[in-house]
Formats: sequence, structure tokens, C-alpha cells
Amino acid sequence: MQLQLKTWKFVEEYLKTKTGIIIPIGSTEQHGPTGLIGTDALTAEMIGRGVGEKVGALVAPTISVGMAQHHLDFAGSITLKPTTLIAVVRDNVLSLARHGFTRFFFVNGHGGNIATVTAAFSEIYAERSMERLSNQPSIKCALRNWWDSAAIKQLSRELYPTGEGSHATASEVALTWYKYPETMDRTQLEPRIAPNGSFADAEDYRRAFPDGRIGSDPSQATPEHGKRFYDTAVEDVARDYQSWVSR
Repeated sequence: MQLQLKTWKFVEEYLKTKTGIIIPIGSTEQHGPTGLIGTDALTAEMIGRGVGEKVGALVAPTISVGMAQHHLDFAGSITLKPTTLIAVVRDNVLSLARHGFTRFFFVNGHGGNIATVTAAFSEIYAERSMERLSNQPSIKCALRNWWDSAAIKQLSRELYPTGEGSHATASEVALTWYKYPETMDRTQLEPRIAPNGSFADAEDYRRAFPDGRIGSDPSQATPEHGKRFYDTAVEDVARDYQSWVSR
């Protein structure tokens, strides 16, 4: 159910009975020595597409570059400024709203996006309120982090009692290895579990976390674990989507 693999006639017919659409959003940033730079976008995309197939919803093109300024000291990382990402989210939503979509369900793969995407929703709502578009249908936006459900958290605790961490996590690395097993990298990590802590800008991040990981030991990951995370996330997010879009 990928939007870019459909025709405009298909979308026109879809909108006669449904007005919801799933928008995967992630980031393009380092994920330690063994994690893919596209991890956050790839995980959001695979889960978003899985949900779309499960519930019969269209899935928009993935917003692959997010708010990741703190990763810029690592080669290959790309970021948008918060103001730019707000504009990207707004333009995606308003473009689709013009055709009759009214429910925009963002499946998120990057924690650094949360504040900015939420602010983008506020900008969209404020714009419509201030212009008094009384003849326009009400639109609603939701942001769902794929890792947030109780079932995912329980699975993470079961598989990784220690070393899940908060960046370049074992769970997200497992997901990418499930979908892209040819990218598996078993390089030995030192230390095995990365340090924890806080950071501000890119240089501060690199000083605190020299190899890019935060609190994680992704060497625990396996493609088999990734399939379990995928199946659980698709089930949970699909249930949330159906409940939300029907309200």
C-alpha cells in the first residue's frame, strides 16, 4: 500500500472510503560501529509499511532525514534544523490534506524527532485555526514511536536484560539485520556496553560517546530477534492506528 507505487486514480478511489495515511519518519545518522546510518528511517519504514499492509492503509514516502544535529561529528550523518523539519512535516501534511486526507499517523523511528514533530503539529493546527477554514474538514495528526508499547519493552527486557541502551540499541540493530541480513557486522565492540550520559551539540556528543553508542551492546542482536520485534511492533502499531483513525 505504498503511495508511490499507486496511481492518482487509485488514491482518488481510496479517499472515497478512507482518509487516513501512515507517514514513516526517521533519521539519517550514525548508529555506532556496527549499526546502519539509516537505522531510524529503515525501522520506521518497515514497520509503517507492515502496518499499512495489515490494515489496508496507504503509506506515504518516508521522511528519512530528521533532527540529528548532535550526530554530525560522525561521518555520513545528515540533519535538518528543527525549523526545517517543521516545514517538511507541514508541507507533507498540507499537500495530502488538499486531496482529502484528514488523519496523518506518523510512525517514528528517532527519539530526536519527537519535540520537533510535535511542534509541527501545533503549527499546522494554529495555521488552520487562525485562518478560520470553517469549510475545510478537521485534520488530526498523531506521532507513534514504534518502540513505545508495553509489549516491545517487555520483549527488549527478555532478550537484552543488560545493554539495550538508548542509542544504537540492540533492538533497532536487530530490526535492520532482520530486513537487511547482508549488512550484519560482528565487529567486536570495546567496551562491550557503551557509557551512558547526556550531551548537547555534536562535539559534546563525540567526546562523551566516542564510538557513537549510548549505553548499548548491539552485538547481542540477531535477525531472529529482529523478526520478533517487527511482528510485535506491527501488531501493536496497527492496533493503535485503527483505534485512533476511527475516533
